[in-house]
Formats: sequence, C-alpha cells, structure tokens
Amino acid sequence: MSILVITENRNGKIKKQSFEAVSYACNLAKSTSGNVTAVVFGEVTADELSQLAKYGAAKVLTVTSDTYKYLDNQLYTLAIQEIAQKESAKVILFTHSGFGKAVAPRLSVRMKAGLATGVTSLPVSISPFTVKRRAYNGSAFSNVSINTDVKILCLNPNAADLTENPAAGQVENITPSVDASVAKTQIKNVDLVTGKILLSEAGIVVSGGRGMKSGDNWKPLEELAALLGAGLACSRPVSDEGWRSHEEHVGQTGKIIAPDLYIAVGISGAIQHIGGISGSKYIVAIDKDKDAAIFSYASYGIVGDAFQVLPRLIESVKKYKAS
Repeated sequence: MSILVITENRNGKIKKQSFEAVSYACNLAKSTSGNVTAVVFGEVTADELSQLAKYGAAKVLTVTSDTYKYLDNQLYTLAIQEIAQKESAKVILFTHSGFGKAVAPRLSVRMKAGLATGVTSLPVSISPFTVKRRAYNGSAFSNVSINTDVKILCLNPNAADLTENPAAGQVENITPSVDASVAKTQIKNVDLVTGKILLSEAGIVVSGGRGMKSGDNWKPLEELAALLGAGLACSRPVSDEGWRSHEEHVGQTGKIIAPDLYIAVGISGAIQHIGGISGSKYIVAIDKDKDAAIFSYASYGIVGDAFQVLPRLIESVKKYKAS
C-alpha cells in the first residue's frame, strides 16, 4: 500500500505535525507492506528534508515552483491529485490543520476517495479499513470505515509519537503540470508575524481566563510564558472584555490549538474552550474552584488561588532552569 504524506512547512522549517504524520505513515506501512512518500511544497533545506527520511519517508518529492507560493487551495488540490495518481497512492495523509481541512475535502471529491478527519490512531482494522476519529470537539470518538480504493486521512495533532524509522529518503524535484490560471485568488501583500510565538505552532501554551480578574494582572503569565518559551493565550471572556487581543483567544470560536503542554490559569473549562484545546497532549489546570469543569479534562490540576500559585510556579521553573 503506497502512502503519500502531504507535509507543511513555515519559512522552510517543516512543522512538527508533519513529522508526526510521516511517523504515523511509516507505522501504517509496516502493517500493510507499503512504502511512504512525503511531498514538500516550497524551498526547504536539505537538512530539513533529511528529517523526513529519519521518520520513515523512503522518497521525498519537492515542489518548488512559484505557482504554489500563492496559497491557492485549488492549485494544491490539482497538484496533489496528479502526484497521488502518478505514485499510485492508496492512502493520502494530511495533518488536521487549516491547510488539511481546506484541501483534503476538495481532493476527496475530485478523486472520489473516502475521507476521515481528526484521526487519532492507527487503523482499528485494515480490511475493512477502519480508523478512530475525534467527534463532538473531542468529547467522543467514532470508528469510521472507508470503502473506497483511495483513502484520505487528516491526522490529529499529537495522535502519533515521533518514532525514528530511518529510510532512504531519496529526494526528487517535480513540477506538476497544473495550469496556474485556474487560481481564484491573488496575493498582493504578505505580512508575516515575527518575534512572536505562533499559537498554532507553539509546543507550550500558557493561557489565562476570567479568574485573572483583570488584564492588569497578566504579568505573571507573561513571565511564565517567557521562561518556558511558550505562546500566550486567553479564553473568550478575556478577549471579549478587552483584557487581551482576540489574536490570543483559543477555543471553538477562536484558534484551535494542540500544543504538547497547555497551562490553563483561572479558566473554568466551558465546552467551547475545551473544543479548541482538547488536542493538547497534556493539560495543566490551575483554579481555586475544585469543581471547575477544566479539571475533568486536565492531565494535572492545582486547586488554589492563581495569584498564590503562579509566583511559586515561576520560582520553581527558575530554579529548575538554573540547575
């Protein structure tokens, strides 16, 4: 079974979720006697490409044409369809990201391929091909069987461990025969965020809620985030009150994130908020209400006043880093 992994990168750096997808594909290939091919759009260094081989990509196809720098989903769909058909791919794997959620459904229709999003583990069964996926914002799971010849999966963040499975990683540059005139968008200007950790890519996120009582009380959270090299976030009530920017709002109606570690301070745990952070590998909750809903989802919890807990936590982190 040939498996095609569509990777993502930012400024030439391949995202962690893409390495997870390659690792997942390698483990799937072992159970199906298949091979793994990774696809990379854009300019990426040889060192970065070699990382794909480290996690199991036997072949790496790079697409460096300027045609794809315009971020048009239709162009990506046509290019991936052509590559998948040439590689005789039976499984096409995306990450469950904004890109994956935009392109995978289009590709599913064009290739008449079954699609499963939010996949959380290796297939429950190969025949019939059945995968487990998140449902209801992560509060439930369902098993989905895909009966089409070609199958498309969107892998949930943190659903696969990064396991080294060194492979050949033969690199080949290709140029899909896609007519750029089909693009429906024109990019006239690009403003990149610099000097700030993006929430969508942060490994650690420190987040504050209404329990912080005021935007003036955010300094301890900022200090903790700086010490941990973490992104800084907030719940919706905080952004609605104007305490913090809406850019920092995480939740079902804000940014959907999946860091390795999410530290929630003074956040009660409304279902809308959980919907945006349930993909986190570990959740640490700090709240003075022992019955707060957030503790039902947390890996670890501290029942206490945030204004007493945070200084002690910051001091502990400083001591650990100094040791």
